[in-house]
Amino acid sequence: MTDDKKVMFHEMELDDRILKAISQLGWPHPTLIQETAIPLLLEGKDVLMRARTGSGKTAAFTIPVIQKILNLKNTSAHQCIRALILSPSKELCGQIASVLKDLTIKCAREVRCIDISSNGDMTIQKSLLADKPDIVVATPSRALAHLKANNMRLKDDLAVLVVDEADLVFSFGYEDEIKELLGHLPKIYQAVLASATLSDDVLSLKKIVLRNPVTLKLEEPELAPSSQLQHYHLFAEEDDKAAILYALLKLNLIRGKSIIFVRTVDRCYKLKLYLEQFKISSCVLNSELPAAVRVLSVNQFNKGKYQIIIASDEKALERPDGGLLSGEEMPSKKKPRSKRKRDKESGSSRGIDFHHVSNVINFDFPLDITSYVHRAGRTARGNNQGSVLSFVAIKEKPLMDAVEQHLSKGFNGQTVLQKYSFSMSEVEGFRYRSRDAWRSVTRVAVREARLAEIRRDLLACQRLQGYFEENPSDLAALKRDKALHTVRHQAQLAHVPDYLLPAALRSQAEAEGEEGAERDGGEAPAKKKKTASFKSAKRHKYQARQSDPLKSFDIKNLKKTPAAET
Repeated sequence: MTDDKKVMFHEMELDDRILKAISQLGWPHPTLIQETAIPLLLEGKDVLMRARTGSGKTAAFTIPVIQKILNLKNTSAHQCIRALILSPSKELCGQIASVLKDLTIKCAREVRCIDISSNGDMTIQKSLLADKPDIVVATPSRALAHLKANNMRLKDDLAVLVVDEADLVFSFGYEDEIKELLGHLPKIYQAVLASATLSDDVLSLKKIVLRNPVTLKLEEPELAPSSQLQHYHLFAEEDDKAAILYALLKLNLIRGKSIIFVRTVDRCYKLKLYLEQFKISSCVLNSELPAAVRVLSVNQFNKGKYQIIIASDEKALERPDGGLLSGEEMPSKKKPRSKRKRDKESGSSRGIDFHHVSNVINFDFPLDITSYVHRAGRTARGNNQGSVLSFVAIKEKPLMDAVEQHLSKGFNGQTVLQKYSFSMSEVEGFRYRSRDAWRSVTRVAVREARLAEIRRDLLACQRLQGYFEENPSDLAALKRDKALHTVRHQAQLAHVPDYLLPAALRSQAEAEGEEGAERDGGEAPAKKKKTASFKSAKRHKYQARQSDPLKSFDIKNLKKTPAAET
């Protein structure tokens, strides 16, 4: 991008307060989707925008929304809800609200925004809606619930409707909600659909939401170029996956923040408990966690408290017979697939803005091309570098071939999924440790780890504090609940002895030790310490023998008594 593009935001006739906020955010110039979409939206046109994950779609529709509200306030003093932004998950709603907060920092009094996506108290949210904020961010089901309860009215004054991640709206089961919600909107309003793909669901949504829209399908690959994002694969069966991951993490062959994707919620906890045995900390993210806990996990990961987050891909579900369901075979919402309560307004492989992710590791290979693209989209965002490493079982090779064939189209037929150079024989010693640790994480251990997390959330829940104050016996019972028989931790597993290191790393460590000894001018400190401790132990052993009459007794030096001679 040339230097003249750096002033592009100023050429869009945006309000000075918006420009100051953009400058404060450090955005030097618009991305391709922003450069194309913002002028069209400022003209009042309906737009369907398709751009890859991490391309700046959120700012592409939030900047025009804010500008439109500021323009309307110049002509009318009537306070009302002017914009409704819908997104399929609570996490995405929170991120949109955060972007709006950053962009309105210089006009916070004029443009107010609230996020009502959480399953909080409807009464509290009703009081917030009574103040008629300018922008409401919500999931389709939550927005519809408030519309039915007459907590907000959009029939007369709504100016803009935005549907983010439009390709997920129907797959999350919101088709009926969207159609019913449209009946509460005015006849004339501007509409925007933002999506990473142009699926059949998006085209169906386009027909019922947009009017004479401009479709922006940018000529860009779905993922970052190979100079920015590298893709690797490694053939490994179930028993070897855990050993390889342990070796890669412990030998620092994977550096920086990492997201590890697994197939199911149970495998989230199994992998977390497995890594804990080697003193490798991580946090989990899945649809069964409360929304507040999911948001907290993402925030802690973004702030660097954890370097590893283990996420379950919500598109991967287990059949009762142990097989797998692909995205096209998803069960209908009328047929419950599990007794466990999942939050359908949650997703981790799509849309969530994980900060500065260096690596995506597919511990379980994704079940379709779309899932792979969206998992890989968690890294190499903006101008950052990233890598994707996928463990592939033999039975999953057809899936990998399909992904390779799809991705290579955007790279002029070049091979995208490179083979990761890794010799299992070099880390054979890790396999024995790993096998025992992996097998020790039983179903019982996983279940009790989840119970422990629920109990911890109950104790930390602010809404229950008042109840516990009035019922201290319940709090005491919760705290004194039976001890969980979790995985037994062995301290020695946290340390990797030299004999387990591959030959190349072992020689490197020895060379570094010799260099350190030469700098110290003599024998290596470790060797001195070992010799000194050996001598000390030998001396203590001799003294202990001398002080013990049973050990110092010597029958050879005894003189024969007269009685013995006779």
